[in-house]
Amino acid sequence: MSSSAPVATPAADLPEDRFLNRELSWLDFNARVLALGEDPATPLLERAKFLAIFATNLDEFFMVRFAALQRRWQTGLPLRGADRKPAARQQLDLVTSRAAELVARHAACFEEQVRPELENAGIVVERWSKLSEEEQARLHEYFLEHLFPVLTPLAVDPAHPFPYISGLSLNLAVVIRDPDGGPDLFARVKVPANVPRFTGLGHGRYIAVEELIAVHLDRLFPGMSIVEHHLFRVTRNAEVEIEEDRDEDLLQALERELARRRFGPPVRLEVAEGISPDVLETLVRELDMDERDVYRVPGLPDLSALWQIYEEADRPELKEPSFVPPTHPRLRDGERSIFSVIRDGDILVHHPYHSFSTSVQRFIEQAAADPHVLAIKQTLYRTSGDSPIVDALVDAAEAGKQVVVVVEVKARFDEWANIGWARTLERAGCHVVYGLVGLKTHAKIALVVREEGAILRRYCHVGTGNYHPKTARLYEDFGLLTAAPEVGEDVTELFNRLTGYGRPPSYRRLLVAPEGVRSGLLELIEGQARRGRRGLVQMKVNSLVDEDVVDALYAASRAGTQVDLVVRGMCTLRPGVRGLSDRIRVRSVLGRFLEHSRVFRFGQGAAAQWWLGSADVMRRNLDQRVEALVRVTDPVSVQQLSSMMELYLTDESGGFDLAPDGVWHRRTGRDPQQLLLTGATAQNT
Repeated sequence: MSSSAPVATPAADLPEDRFLNRELSWLDFNARVLALGEDPATPLLERAKFLAIFATNLDEFFMVRFAALQRRWQTGLPLRGADRKPAARQQLDLVTSRAAELVARHAACFEEQVRPELENAGIVVERWSKLSEEEQARLHEYFLEHLFPVLTPLAVDPAHPFPYISGLSLNLAVVIRDPDGGPDLFARVKVPANVPRFTGLGHGRYIAVEELIAVHLDRLFPGMSIVEHHLFRVTRNAEVEIEEDRDEDLLQALERELARRRFGPPVRLEVAEGISPDVLETLVRELDMDERDVYRVPGLPDLSALWQIYEEADRPELKEPSFVPPTHPRLRDGERSIFSVIRDGDILVHHPYHSFSTSVQRFIEQAAADPHVLAIKQTLYRTSGDSPIVDALVDAAEAGKQVVVVVEVKARFDEWANIGWARTLERAGCHVVYGLVGLKTHAKIALVVREEGAILRRYCHVGTGNYHPKTARLYEDFGLLTAAPEVGEDVTELFNRLTGYGRPPSYRRLLVAPEGVRSGLLELIEGQARRGRRGLVQMKVNSLVDEDVVDALYAASRAGTQVDLVVRGMCTLRPGVRGLSDRIRVRSVLGRFLEHSRVFRFGQGAAAQWWLGSADVMRRNLDQRVEALVRVTDPVSVQQLSSMMELYLTDESGGFDLAPDGVWHRRTGRDPQQLLLTGATAQNT
């Protein structure tokens, strides 16, 4: 498909309120995560896990999305988006109000439901007053040996300015008084981040480290009276902005900006529900914050720490049954080279229902060890701390193969790790590049060039997920392994563009952003719209917020085309609106695995086109990133995608449905992920 200019979608006669607010839609996504934690049918420790995921998600929302909104308001930039919500502070207030509702629900779920049930199951976060004298004595020794030496009480007075509060750290605001008289004094004690949040007491019992510190404040302020103490937590703007210049080393510029990130302005202040007005006023004043950005948290704060309890608890009866991803049926013959199997026909792997280590990882590792392989080229957006993929690339370079790695050092929150990988690969002799100026490289592609007799054959992997062995067991993703010549030519040209100079080529079986994905999707959608009721558009994505694509889907619905959307996260499209989106339905599937694949279908029957790849339907992905979608043509792979889509969309499947008013409704039915797990297990026996 050509990289032509985007096809215009007439929107003049469409209602102004056709878009939902994207930030509220993101919060609705996190509310669906919370709903899994609130569900009594979810295994108990899995409920705790979902509460931890909700907390981590919300932290990132405030660090990035809310921070960006707040900065635009503070600098006077317009905030009104496609949804036409009120500008400036009013929009921030809508987001703040919704977030506060969810925070209250989250805390109530833990304190009123999950925590009591955990206690009934013998997993208890104890209060100091509930401990025996022997346990208190043992913890007193632990405090003196392991905590006291690393704690630093910081006074606040004319000689001691208010200390810097690092983002997401737990802190105690302490009010002390000299028994001999004088004013109340303020001090801050930071809870160290390099010790476990919960100190184990044995047999599934814990005490929160901040409570252990609080009961020993007299050791930190000897001779003083402790008037009151309250826990608080600050979230800071964590966005990194790089002004890319061809004359400056990107790694040096990024390292400089990452050092500044920790000093970003505060955007959220979480405080204990019972905090005194005076202490709260002090915090708000010294942090230069608005009281509207204060969140009172009842009960235990920062529930992301529940991950510790989930991981340490050896209680399989309280978790989902263990699952070992099976090897793809075509790859089970360990005697055959993976390249000979791929030559027989494309292989579509579906993680975690197919093992990553015996498919994609094996593909790279065999390429590194194969004496007939001349070159390996690969993109890396995120990978694990002990990455076998990186190890294989290092081995290949040391064996004399040409290895090219496009490392995206600007992958949010993985910047330091990727800088480290880039330097490791460079030291091994790999050619490391950082993509195109001004664009993130988000495409998931790998190319292996192998000498086979008198010809050079190209083998490719094009996927929807990162080359990350650990998340491949938790994230749902697809990957296409193929030796199709036209895919090999496309991927070769894409790598040449990433590593060199040149105008965007015309691809054969790829759609490549920023030039071709938007225009390609619009062309494919409009092609189905022209077929009216004979047309069909289906998409499975993480986010659907791009205005042009949403308007094209509205136009298709108005033309009579059926549009089925499976959207994990944000969705600004309103389905089921009479005269606008009567023939559009939107479903969201959440569960044990993070739905992460992006799959697109255009048309019905044998004429249908199927595409998969890295791009979500967001302006940043379509206009500001290098993304790649590949057309899937192998009949077996097409049937696999079709079966998956049918499973997610059938009336018998569970999930969440989006109503015209923007409200998500939980539906009862069979869990699609469980059905896929059952199928994978049966295939493996």
